Amino acid sequence: MNDEVDEVEDKAEDKDETAGATVAAVYDPAAPAPLGVERAPTGHAGVDALLERLGDADHLPADGHIEVYEDVHRGLREALTALDARPGPPAPLSSYDNRS
Repeated sequence: MNDEVDEVEDKAEDKDETAGATVAAVYDPAAPAPLGVERAPTGHAGVDALLERLGDADHLPADGHIEVYEDVHRGLREALTALDARPGPPAPLSSYDNRS
């Protein structure tokens, strides 16, 4: 009967070791993890797409973040520049131009 008890105890220890290995494989404090930052829509599809791109950094190691941040920054700068460059009606002439 002692043999049976020893065998059951051995199986229980094996299960504990396996479960511990599974937990260790799932949780790695040094692994990339999402920050869970909520991004509110801006109403501008191009800007919203760029902000969603920031989520790509959640799954990258820290040295991969800079590429995502630079890409998003470049896109946001282009969107702002496009706002300044939109064609519109010509500006009225200033009264200073009509001096005699």
